Amino acid sequence: MSKHKKNLIIVKRHVVAAQPHHGGSWKIAYADFMTAMMAFFMVMWLLSISTPKQLVGIAEYFRTPLKVAINGGDKSSLSSSVLPGGGPDVMSRIKAELEQSESDAEDAARLREVKEHLDKMIESNPVLKQLRAQLLIDITSEGLRIQIVDTNNRPMFELSSAKVEPYMRVILREIAPVLSELPNKLTLSGHTDATPFVQGEKNYSNWELSTDRANASRREMVMGGLAEQKILRVMGLATTMNLNKQDPLDPVNRRISIIVLNRQAQTRIENENAGKAIVTDSRAAASGQINGITAPTIPAGGVAPPSGQKAISPQH
Repeated sequence: MSKHKKNLIIVKRHVVAAQPHHGGSWKIAYADFMTAMMAFFMVMWLLSISTPKQLVGIAEYFRTPLKVAINGGDKSSLSSSVLPGGGPDVMSRIKAELEQSESDAEDAARLREVKEHLDKMIESNPVLKQLRAQLLIDITSEGLRIQIVDTNNRPMFELSSAKVEPYMRVILREIAPVLSELPNKLTLSGHTDATPFVQGEKNYSNWELSTDRANASRREMVMGGLAEQKILRVMGLATTMNLNKQDPLDPVNRRISIIVLNRQAQTRIENENAGKAIVTDSRAAASGQINGITAPTIPAGGVAPPSGQKAISPQH
């Protein structure tokens, strides 16, 4: 074999069969996936940099569609906007609702701080500390409620009258400056027990007594530094709203209830007085309406109205 044949290199060509074309559908799916992931991480980032108040506002907004569905709101398809359910109107509504929710959260936080301040003030004041059992402070749907209740051994007023006892005067005048510093307005209501009273219907009943006591409490708080314009409503509820529902004769039913109104409750009451709204919910009782009947109310500094209700007794 020659030298040239020994160095001969044989090259073989391998032909690969053509693979079928799969198209570009996977690209669309991948793009959708990436878009969804980007939106997800954007939302997570926004939530991470939001303040607690903003988070409360966002959560409240996303509850709104359910409220609209329950209360019978308009469908977005009925909108006259070029883009039904969207557009500038919706954006302004979202902004307004978020601002309102944030304002409500600030209002609730402020009332909680006042409650803590009052609790500390009572504990640090020797006179108020002795009366701690007669002071009930809690947060309700209306706002911050301060109730000064009666006992057999230590009544708040003189027997069957609206004359304030000295220790009751101390309580009212001590809390007045604290409440006066708040932007919130307040209501005062007087309550009695259900002890029978002779000839109360013709002369003087629990309606007049509870109203007079509420108004006497208002005067003491004004003397203690509460601004007159802070008081939105003064009313007497007699024995219609007992604290101890099991025992209408319990002394704790004789009490003065002061409610520092939250923004929503204050707006609702002001609208009622302007004839713009009617109370239909369970909070009607706190604004003077019981089963559709308005309890006797008086403006600040006014005179108690005559009672047309069946008389039940004042404290004995």
